[in-house]
Amino acid sequence: MNRRSWLKFAGVGLFGAAGLRLGAQPGGAAPSPLRSLAVLDFELVDEQNNPLTKAAQEVRLRSATLQLQRELAEQKLYRVIDPAPSQALQRTLASQQAFLYRCDDCADQVGRLLDVDLVMATWVQKVSELILNLNVQIYDIKAQKVVFSKSVDMRGNEDQSWTRAVHYLVRDMAEKRERNPRYGQ
Repeated sequence: MNRRSWLKFAGVGLFGAAGLRLGAQPGGAAPSPLRSLAVLDFELVDEQNNPLTKAAQEVRLRSATLQLQRELAEQKLYRVIDPAPSQALQRTLASQQAFLYRCDDCADQVGRLLDVDLVMATWVQKVSELILNLNVQIYDIKAQKVVFSKSVDMRGNEDQSWTRAVHYLVRDMAEKRERNPRYGQ
């Protein structure tokens, strides 16, 4: 056993014997609470406006929103808050804006109404039936600015590609959060 391995082994034994864990909070304090997050419904940026795919797109947008909310909560990346109390405000703001994701003030209003730390605006840009981008952006209510933005490419406008894109986005965020606790904050 080389010296470095021995020191690591001895340190783990010492901390373990004292009932401490490496990475534990001082004084046995619980880890800091998750920041509260409201996820807005996915919006679609689609200049093609194909009436044949409109119904399927609406279902995919709603499903993607629900999946994103569920997976963010399951991964314990945020304390995901039900945005339902803000639906009337969101409808009003949407009638005044082309897209809510382009409106930081809209995110701020929704966040203050829901009393959350963060608001995640979500949208899918459809370039064609083959090329789509799934995007998220997080607005920090206290800082009053966008603090995080992420995009995932999709190939194919099918239920499975949307599901995979949302899953990859959350999985990637979780992996990066493990390495950097401030990631996505």
